[in-house]
Formats: sequence, structure tokens, C-alpha cells
Amino acid sequence: MPTNNHDYVTHNCDHYDGHRLNHLNKRKYGEEADICIVGAGAAGGVLAYELSKAGFKVVVIEAGPFWNPQTDFASDELAMESLAWNDTRLVAGNNPLTMGHNNSGRGVGGGTVHFTGVFFRFHESDFRVKTLDGVGEDWPITYADLAPYYAKIEKDIAVSGPRHFPWGPFQGPYPYPEREPISANSQIFRRGCERLGIRSVVAPLAILSAPFDGRPPCINRGFCNQGCMPNAKFSTLIHHIPKAIGYGAEVLSDCMVTQVLVDKTGKVTGVTFVHDKQEYFQKAKIVILANFCIETPRLLLHSACPEFPDGLANSSGMVGKALMTHSGHDVYCKFDDEVRLYKGTPVLAVSQEFYETDPSRGFVRGYTLNAHGARPLGLSKALVSRAGIWGKKLYDIMRDYNFYARVTLVGEVLPNKQNSVTLSDEKDEYGIPRPLVTFSYGENDNKLIAHGVKKAQEILEAAGGKESFVIPDSAHLMGGCRMGNDPATSVVDGFCRSHDIPNLYICSASVFVTSGGCNPTETVMAIAARTADYIIHEAHKG
Repeated sequence: MPTNNHDYVTHNCDHYDGHRLNHLNKRKYGEEADICIVGAGAAGGVLAYELSKAGFKVVVIEAGPFWNPQTDFASDELAMESLAWNDTRLVAGNNPLTMGHNNSGRGVGGGTVHFTGVFFRFHESDFRVKTLDGVGEDWPITYADLAPYYAKIEKDIAVSGPRHFPWGPFQGPYPYPEREPISANSQIFRRGCERLGIRSVVAPLAILSAPFDGRPPCINRGFCNQGCMPNAKFSTLIHHIPKAIGYGAEVLSDCMVTQVLVDKTGKVTGVTFVHDKQEYFQKAKIVILANFCIETPRLLLHSACPEFPDGLANSSGMVGKALMTHSGHDVYCKFDDEVRLYKGTPVLAVSQEFYETDPSRGFVRGYTLNAHGARPLGLSKALVSRAGIWGKKLYDIMRDYNFYARVTLVGEVLPNKQNSVTLSDEKDEYGIPRPLVTFSYGENDNKLIAHGVKKAQEILEAAGGKESFVIPDSAHLMGGCRMGNDPATSVVDGFCRSHDIPNLYICSASVFVTSGGCNPTETVMAIAARTADYIIHEAHKG
């Protein structure tokens, strides 16, 4: 345990009005927090807000910067690659994952700073795949457990969506009306769907369609993935974290947590972190790891000690196991008229017509199709690195960039223990072993991908597209510390509390049991809100 007694700088805010108002305060080393939250992304932001509002003394520790949208974001693809976690991660398996922008964030707000804003609830079937389809595992919670938290989150951040959403248990209405107008790419998608008898709707989005909470509505600038400068798109950076700070929470940015410490009784005492090459210890009564699906297993395994020689919370051996992604293959078709994929919010139309299991397809589970914009730099890099397209064909595609439309698959991937996060022999600048991320698609995953790609091609061709090509991709990370009722097969219980360590919680997409067939952010936030309620309730009992 470090013994440095120097003061260190914390970032604090009286409020957030679109400008960085971080007052540099001095804070004595060793001051105990009621709750220390590691990570300030989708889950960490919600937890910080709800728990500080309830009167807990909350400290949030975030590895990346405290962004200011007006000065730190730019309408530029290359400049904003800094929003992702770009540290070296080693990959392996038959389908090694591309790490970075498409599945992780770094900085206050985490991935919500650069996500597309697509905001789906999981379906009832997502929580019961073992019972319904004989694969994976059932969650220890149901859709009904999360339903009130889905509704709360949607209201709290003013989600915009269609008047009627025809799939799943929630069919609208959303708090704010659907976005309009929609992009040419989304119009093409909806036209193709209509011609094939496939239902589609305007996407539910965590992006404002009207003023809310001092923030303006979206004007379709289209730079959602580069960080929204006007603050029309939700992120915990601009919503939950400033409110949490208003309730007294402290946010320590640019601080890399390196270890979770426990005492001889097996309880967590706090975490060590590094800021400006100096190591500190943050003491806490409760520690919540909300630092996502790679860093959470990495930290737990690295924190092995005599009391927990195989890593913290790992009596089941499931820490780092059953990592999941979404198959995110992109299908492009060329059109006679200009589409201009860069125009408008990236995703403005969706279909979940193929979400639920249909035995006639030859695989279980399903997927969402998103009409998804693209920017030229991202497209050219993906053509080379993922599709293996070079030379004249690459030149021709990029020359005709403005004439292409795109549909993206968000396909469910079944949990597999062999897909994992482990520690490598190589260490980073903090002396922590770099994570080794091993991933391979299974037979069911590949059948689902083939079906989804074919449907996307059919939709684009029905709208007049031709000369299609496919870029294999993945998006969103889930699993690695899954929840369950049985401590022998899971890491946390249904309230995200570690089976092994009573004052350690893990709350992020890492606790997902299955991946679902849609974007996971709303479910991450709903789980976080439910976990916060549980912690508050347990404290009142005591």
C-alpha cells in the first residue's frame, strides 16, 4: 500500500454550463469515501449521480480526461480518435477483435461521449435464452426488473423515438418525439424495407429532438461519434456527472486505477491509482468497478493477493470469461444519386424484424439492422484493414463515396467461455500486465451473420442499390464478469454485488449474461440505476 502523504489535485465543479469549471482543490490523502466508483462512463455516471443524490460521499476515479465539449471536441475524424481507449491491447483467436473507438471510451463520459446515441431496451427473451432457446444462460433478473429503470432513464435524459415501436414489450411512446428530417441513407433503408414488407422505424435516440435541461435540439451536424459540441446528444459527461458534482461527488480524472486492495478479512479497503506518475490510495467503504469489459477483469486479476490468489471475485473462475461482442458487419451499396453518408445523425432508421429466434432460419437469437452513416476516413481505413480492399477498387469506392448507402448489423453473439480477457506477460507504463483479448465466433454466430448480411443487401438492392460490398466488423463489448444466482458459475449477483467480497460491486456491461441483438447502452444504465437503488436500500436497512 502506498504511503505518500502529499496532497493531490482533484477536478471538481460547482456546475456545468458547457464550459470547463474544474476548480483545482487540495484534498488530503487518506480521506475515506463512502463509495469509490472506478470509471465515469454510462454506468459510472448514473451510479455517481444516484448515490451522491442519496447523500453518500462519492469519489469517481477516471483514467482519462475531463472533457469540455466546446474546447476539446472537433468536427474532425482524425482529431477525435483520442476519445477512445487506444492503449495497447493484445488480441488473439480466430476472429481477433479490433479494439478502440468501436468498443471503448476513455475520459469522463466514457463511450457515451462518442456513441451514436442509439437507445434500445432489451427484449423479454434476452433474459431467458437458456429457457427459450437452450443456449447460453438465463439472467438472474428479468425484463420486468429493469422496466421501471428503463422508463426512468428515458425520462431523465429525454430520449426521442417513434410514436410506435413495434417490437418487444415496450412499444412507446418515448418522452420526446422522433427525430426529423432523417438522412438520405435512412430514407433509402426505410424505402427498401417497405418494398420487402419489412417494418422499420425512426431510431430511438439519446439525442434531443427539442430543447431539454438547458441543452439545444440536434441540428443534424452528424459528428456524434466525434463528440457532440452543441451537447444535443446525451452523455454522462454533460448530464449525470455535473449533477453528481452538484451533490458533492468528487471526480478524479487522469487517474489510472492500478489495484483494488483488500484486508485480511477479505473486504475491500479501497484502490490505488496513479496520477502524474505518483501513486495514491483512495480509501472507501464500498468500491464499484464500472470500468468496462476489458479493464474490469484485468484489474480484478491483477489485484490477486493471499486472500484471493486467483484474482478478486474469482472463486468461480469466471472473471474475464464469456466475453461477448456484437457482430457489426457493414453492408454498402452504390446508388445512382448522391447519398452523402456523412450527412445527419449516423443512425436515424432501424428494424428489429429479425430480433427473435425463428427456427426456420437455422440459428437461434437474432439481430437489429441500423441504417448507419459513415465518414470517409473511417470507411477507407475499414476497407483496407477489415475488408482487404486495396488498389483500384479502393480508389473507385472512395472516389464514389458520396453515392454509397450503408446498413449495419448488430447481431447477438452467444457466450463462450473461451472468449476471454486474461493477463499477458507484457506490462504497460503502470507496471500492469496488458490484457490479452481472445475471441472467436461460433457456428451459430456465423449463421446469424450470414443471414443478417444477406437481409441488409436485399434491403439496399430493393431500394435501387448495386455493387455491394461487406466490411466485417464488431461493436460493443459485454460480459467477462457475468451476474448469476450461483456463485460457482458467476461473478456477481443480480444486484451486481460480488459473491466473494460483500463490499465490492461490478456494474457495467461486463455483468451481461447474454449480449442481446441491439445496442447495449440503455441496459447498462438501467442496471446501474437498479444497483444504486439496492445500495441505498441496504444502507437504510443498516
